[in-house]
Amino acid sequence: MLFNSIAFLVFLPVTFSLYWFLLKRSTKGQNILLLLASYFFYGWWDYRFLILIALSTIVDYFVGLSLEKESVAKKRKRLLGFSLTFNLGLLGFFKYYNFFIESWIDAWQNIGIEMHTSTLNIVLPVGISFYTFQTLSYTIDVYRKKLQPTHSFINFATFVAFFPQLVAGPIERATNLLPQFSEKRNFNTERAISGIHLIIWGLFKKIVIADSCATYVNAIFSDYETLNTLTLCIGAIYFAFQIYGDFSGYSDIAIGTARLFGFELMRNFNLPYFSRDVAEFWRRWHISLSTWFRDYLYIPLGGSRGNKANQLRNVFIIFLVSGFWHGANWTFIIWGTLHAVFFIPLLLRKQNRKHLNQVSETTLIPSFGELFKMLKTFALVTLAWVFFRADNVSIAIDYLQRLALNLNFKIEYLTIERYSIEMFALIGIFILLEWFNRQKEHPFSGRFKWIKITGVMLMLLLFGVYSDHQEFIYFQF
Repeated sequence: MLFNSIAFLVFLPVTFSLYWFLLKRSTKGQNILLLLASYFFYGWWDYRFLILIALSTIVDYFVGLSLEKESVAKKRKRLLGFSLTFNLGLLGFFKYYNFFIESWIDAWQNIGIEMHTSTLNIVLPVGISFYTFQTLSYTIDVYRKKLQPTHSFINFATFVAFFPQLVAGPIERATNLLPQFSEKRNFNTERAISGIHLIIWGLFKKIVIADSCATYVNAIFSDYETLNTLTLCIGAIYFAFQIYGDFSGYSDIAIGTARLFGFELMRNFNLPYFSRDVAEFWRRWHISLSTWFRDYLYIPLGGSRGNKANQLRNVFIIFLVSGFWHGANWTFIIWGTLHAVFFIPLLLRKQNRKHLNQVSETTLIPSFGELFKMLKTFALVTLAWVFFRADNVSIAIDYLQRLALNLNFKIEYLTIERYSIEMFALIGIFILLEWFNRQKEHPFSGRFKWIKITGVMLMLLLFGVYSDHQEFIYFQF
């Protein structure tokens, strides 16, 4: 079920009404309702996917209980190993089986040997990368004795399947979200209003910004061989805003929806395109994933401790795994490698933690130096996004070559597409809204609150009718 669909527009108020009006005195009843609603929400795509999420839930629930009872170190490691093998095995099979088979065939064909092995054409279950990492955080934290396992199967199953963030995050830690299912929840008007504001802002990012950019991105990338440098540059920039509006918009809707039911989820995006270097970008982009890799992979590998060789190895591993997590395509691996290349000079100069504060924290306008750093970082990130968007590596390389060598800056494509000049203005307004509200969670507070809300709602109505509606990009991961 899509957040930007009529089905969800019916599903949410019905679930909300039952939750607060019928079951407000029963925490257990509310959790059961959320569990049933979450399975209905997820099964809306394909009910067969429910089997996988149920299996992961059952395995990790009982592994958690067994870890609590077991004191022998070797047996505890075996239990953790079983959980890791089961969950990563499911993820690997459904997400990467076809990729490895096809890569194997291609490798032999490159040396002149024909292979005719057929694939099973495995269908990727929606959101499997997200809920797999969420359940793994539970078993790992229980193994490390940072978390007491829950004895309530309902609470744990609801934690795994919680519908606001089930499909595309944030990837919640069990230490943060799971205890909230045991607490009594009372309706809080202020929290609910802030949730509605986040939902509206998230829908604006998705429908008005991301889906509008997608119209251009799809057309430009599908016909890139005939277009000039300016248009190809615009296509890459539009994709940068498409993926940001799409993914951060989903996260805002998820966080806002969770608040309607009395839950707090972690912030997943913090104005990443205002970053002054790539290290800062990764502290602000997909925060739940980057911190997951930091805590469960980077630090156990040694992190920034040890000699430079080990540090460089750990950085490359983190970014390669991050790229591979995003999809079974060499484009994602190269995307991750590029970010490692961008990050390493900062690490070597010990500047990877230089920008920990918000940009222009005490001033309204950025300095020339800050503006230059932000533009440079955005350019590097956008360059890497071309690999993320392209269907294969050769297309990405060809796209970038044409962008660099076809030095024609005539406005060609935008003159025949709808809202061309308006698109530039729209992105400009979006950037200004984020900039002037960069100390806040969303723009709907402070001065001109109702003017901003009204303007955004009108744009949602307008673009909701005329835009080309797109699925959320991160559903494929």
